[in-house]
Amino acid sequence: MDLKLKIWRQKSASERGKFVDYDLKNISSDSSFLEMLDVLNEELIGKGEEPVVFDHDCREGICGACGMYINGRPHGPDELITVCQLHMRKFNDGDTIVIEPFRARAFPVIKDLMVDRSAFDALIQEGGYISVSTGSAPDANAIPVQKKHADLAMDAASCIGCGACVAACKNASAMLFVSAKVSHLALLPQGKVESKKRTWEMVAKMDALGFGNCTNTGACEAECPKGIKLTNIARMNREYYKSSFS
Repeated sequence: MDLKLKIWRQKSASERGKFVDYDLKNISSDSSFLEMLDVLNEELIGKGEEPVVFDHDCREGICGACGMYINGRPHGPDELITVCQLHMRKFNDGDTIVIEPFRARAFPVIKDLMVDRSAFDALIQEGGYISVSTGSAPDANAIPVQKKHADLAMDAASCIGCGACVAACKNASAMLFVSAKVSHLALLPQGKVESKKRTWEMVAKMDALGFGNCTNTGACEAECPKGIKLTNIARMNREYYKSSFS
């Protein structure tokens, strides 16, 4: 298939960016979106031009590094996938594809399509872990955990920190990400010891980093490649209210 690409090019966070048009021909519908960008970059390098910078690592939908806006949607026109899992068969011959970086004050552009998502690392450092001594690994059935709680914790823990929730939100809120981290620990016995402190400090850090507030429009859940549910935000809010009265 032949495609017209409109790609955001920006040399650094301090410089103004712009869309640049590129034409690609004979792209296989079986190739992934990132493989299509690889083809473009090979052509640009062959012409002596600077390749398009984009973030990626595993290319298996695990790491969450490959976030970008494609035709107005984080991760593109498919459901429950990352960009590396998006295939060109989702597009048609002759299509124009608009590609740009995630837009959020807390995710400044590094270059072209790559943004700095270290704000998520800072959020995790504020409490997205267990620091109390829980001893050595116990037998699997030593600490009873209700199956429904185990299932909910595992669902929340599937968050890969890609940032699509922030990019999709009109307020650039990180509530879905933070609530997933709070939920998967608050639902398990080992995480309950620090649950109040964790929630209070992670929410405070989220505000300090410049993320917006949640208005429950649901765009975050709709665009999340792992299907993290809004119910996690409700759980985090309950944990937050409990922590404010402790």
